[in-house]
Amino acid sequence: MSGHSKWATIKHKKGAADKARGKLFAKLIRQVEVAAREGGGDLEANANLRTMYQKARDNSVPLDTIERAIKRGTGELEGVSYEQVSYEGYAPHGVAMFVDVLTDNRNRTGAEIRSLFARAGGSLAEPGAVAWQFERKGMILVPGSTDEDQVMMAALEAGAEDIVGEGDTWRVTTEPTETNAVREALENSGIEVSSTDLTYLPQNLVELSSSGEAAQVMAVMDALDDHDDVQGVYANFDVSDEVLAELTQD
Repeated sequence: MSGHSKWATIKHKKGAADKARGKLFAKLIRQVEVAAREGGGDLEANANLRTMYQKARDNSVPLDTIERAIKRGTGELEGVSYEQVSYEGYAPHGVAMFVDVLTDNRNRTGAEIRSLFARAGGSLAEPGAVAWQFERKGMILVPGSTDEDQVMMAALEAGAEDIVGEGDTWRVTTEPTETNAVREALENSGIEVSSTDLTYLPQNLVELSSSGEAAQVMAVMDALDDHDDVQGVYANFDVSDEVLAELTQD
């Protein structure tokens, strides 16, 4: 399981996801807006917009809110112009991090991201230092109670690259452009889909041997993710189920 999905699991079990719901909505709306600006407002013609639209709907963002974001992106409504920027760095224990950002002020955001890395025990790296360790992929999550053969048959026939069991979830990996087609194939086969996203998956993992080490890495991820401009934080760490259980204890 990649660092990003481990971290998401920990946040969910600790209840942090509900507390951050308002902030999540704002980030999802921004992603929809930028996708519409870059590729147009037609869901059928703009695969990235379709994925961001579905991601927002999966997280219960109201339909009229999403539609207004699309109109701001296409220029039908007035809105702020956001720029997509990425930052790279390291958390403690040599864990590589890739940070995806949408900002209306690159200089301000860059200074704040550098400061967040430093205060949380990490360090910002030069562009290209860690990006090569991550691959852009589509990610579809399916409840783990679903029959494995059924998931594999539907997903692989539709062009999925890989299917991995992650505790109570199946993670289906695709090329970014195939994400929507694979999701539709799963749903057409009667398979429930929990969520769809575009993500960065690490090619190699750093094993963290204790909950203390994992907590240090998580502190950097939490600090970055809490920034309004940060859309996603991705890391190449892994922890055992035993360490994960320690981290998620009440």
